[in-house]
Amino acid sequence: PGGCCTLVVHYIKLSKIFFLTFFFFQVSADVLRVLSATDSEPVVLFCCGAVRFLDSLLASPQQPIEDVLTEDEIIRWSTIIKAEHQLVILFSTEQRGEHCLYVQRFNPNTLMKHRFETEPGFSAPINFSATCRGSNIHLLYLYLNGSVYESVLPFRSSSTGAEVVQALSRSLCLSLPLGEEKLMSGAAVVLDEAHVAVVGFPHPSAGACKDYLCIWNTHFQTLQACKEMAGRIYSQLWCYSGKLYVPHGKMLSVIPFDCQKSSLAAAMGKQKQTSQSECSFVTSWTSQSCTDVTQTTEIKSRMSTRNVSDLSIIPTSAVEDVQAEVGEFIRRTPQADLQLAAGRVALELVSRSQTDANFYPQCAFLLLLETRYLCYSVCPELLSLAMVKKDFHLCQIAFQIFSDIPEAVTCACLKTILSTPDLEMETVNLDTDSVIFMKELTRAQSRSDEEGGQLNGFCPPALESDVSDTPSNKLQRDPLALDTSCPVGLHKGALLNEVLQTAYSDRSLLPHLKDLTVPQVIVFLQYLRFLYFKYSHDAHKQIRALRTPSISQIIDWVCLLLDAHFTVLAVAPEAKRLVFDLHKFVRSQVKLYAELGKIEGSLQVLKNSKQSEDFGMYAIHVIELF
Repeated sequence: PGGCCTLVVHYIKLSKIFFLTFFFFQVSADVLRVLSATDSEPVVLFCCGAVRFLDSLLASPQQPIEDVLTEDEIIRWSTIIKAEHQLVILFSTEQRGEHCLYVQRFNPNTLMKHRFETEPGFSAPINFSATCRGSNIHLLYLYLNGSVYESVLPFRSSSTGAEVVQALSRSLCLSLPLGEEKLMSGAAVVLDEAHVAVVGFPHPSAGACKDYLCIWNTHFQTLQACKEMAGRIYSQLWCYSGKLYVPHGKMLSVIPFDCQKSSLAAAMGKQKQTSQSECSFVTSWTSQSCTDVTQTTEIKSRMSTRNVSDLSIIPTSAVEDVQAEVGEFIRRTPQADLQLAAGRVALELVSRSQTDANFYPQCAFLLLLETRYLCYSVCPELLSLAMVKKDFHLCQIAFQIFSDIPEAVTCACLKTILSTPDLEMETVNLDTDSVIFMKELTRAQSRSDEEGGQLNGFCPPALESDVSDTPSNKLQRDPLALDTSCPVGLHKGALLNEVLQTAYSDRSLLPHLKDLTVPQVIVFLQYLRFLYFKYSHDAHKQIRALRTPSISQIIDWVCLLLDAHFTVLAVAPEAKRLVFDLHKFVRSQVKLYAELGKIEGSLQVLKNSKQSEDFGMYAIHVIELF
């Protein structure tokens, strides 16, 4: 926030000729999404809640963008609706457990804020679907307890601001069956005024299986139609132009649908059908014959049977037998089928490891990670299980492979790493390259101490202006003469380096960082100061390593840690000296760069002066005299 965001727009116009135009420009705030509706100008939604039409941004990219949301308020969902030649932007936000809905209307430009009512034990809706019927907007939203609510909002409003937060009135449309297993996700989309398509929730009479597409009649609370989907459903569902788009397994099914008028006879299955033909599933963007569909079904059936037989030994066999079978399974499974199969095997192994304390197939987990087909979303409990088992080697590999680790899990892993004693951590087998990097980084300091100088040759004198700021008269003569020894063990430092390189969002990470205790914050800040000192002296450039944190990542984590625990660090006696030394070192670095900037400016002036003296001069050569 506060920086520039680069926006690249690919604009395609369809007429007799296709035109493709690229717009590349920087705007003054972070862009969340570009929303578009049919035959309408695209609208840019910023992370701060502001909206702008794309044409206005193209005309003035650096125009100021106002902050609609508060600092820690995050947008979770957004959409655009068009009706009566008017556009409406809807987006939901989260702020410290409170969830709100914003309604941005145009012509006139109004913004309304509504607060969602909370369900007992379920703080937020997990899915939204918005449609426009008549002069109202119908918002359907789904909770993990199976409750489907509908809220009706007027398309036009006379309100002029979002200062007054209004409670969002709602009515219960449907109560979905839950089954025995705990649900983690789901999706619902409105088909018409009486029908809703749902994925991620179990079929009422199919046991715990959640891989069903169900169409429910909300008027009569009945299941209108259902279809079992091959492979895992990812709780994603879209509806466009009379077709449902359902990703499942390694396929995307495009399903045409036609909702009949809701009636009691249709809801009870008593209505006469003019045709018994069933809608065909199109598994690709091109048409395919019935023979291809049949062959695909038979192949997927055989593959599913084979995978089930391979997993049959996991619930009962010993660890050694399971690990051997998993290794053989990975070797003989084709690469095209391994992506789906690896996730299923990992889920089975994690499930047994959670129920059986004596069962933990570490080698099998590592083999599955080496396939590069696992991610956090496929097997969410794997990383948590590794932390419980103190399997830091698996955690390190997961940090290197998984790119979708949530911020809460990242902070939980960080807390476990910081709370583990160094002696226990040194016995863990970690990636050799990361440990060598830490060894060389600590040796660089010892060589620097023996030479008695700074690695980059910069050792400024003490700053007279800082004497009054010192807490005692026994201040070191050199502000850079800090305690730069590594505050943690080599193995713990290698794991902390992996944490520093994980992807995160500032707003999502900051609340979870506050869960760290004061000793953990101090140790982590000491380590970040150690890395910052080393990188400032270019010690890391002398070491060859595949994965190392960058200087910008280190500075970002320092800023986040100070933001999350500023009050604690200002009050805790053991933290005052640490923050003071870090401030002194950064201040001296700023002074160094300021001096270098002055030198660069002087050299540039001399260069320009030299060029101006030579400008217009010429030489005369005498060739012949008469």
